[in-house]
Amino acid sequence: MAGKRPTTIAGYIRAAPREGQPHMRRLYAILKSVAPEAEEAIKWGTPFFVDPRFVFAFSAHQAHCNFAPSAAAMKVYRKELAAYQTTANFLQIPYHEPLPESLIRKLARYRLRNMGEGDGFW
Repeated sequence: MAGKRPTTIAGYIRAAPREGQPHMRRLYAILKSVAPEAEEAIKWGTPFFVDPRFVFAFSAHQAHCNFAPSAAAMKVYRKELAAYQTTANFLQIPYHEPLPESLIRKLARYRLRNMGEGDGFW
């Protein structure tokens, strides 16, 4: 995503690799449906949902997108995440694979429900 940095999530998605834009649009729609009241922001060049703390983030890369719900959410759903490339904080989804929509919703809902219970973003 070379050039001027996007200042909105819509601009970020438009600047994402063309191959990944369908995943990015769908991921955004899922997250918006889970946290409709959350503020949308670009922080450190990455789309975030904030309410008032960081709820979750997602990002576009050359061949995949990342979804970052929280380390705690990733841990709770580790068995369901076993089939995917992950780190402690991120679910990586290659553009050539289907978006695991149900799993993304579960992770996002868990994060939203548990924000005030010591479930730090990172």
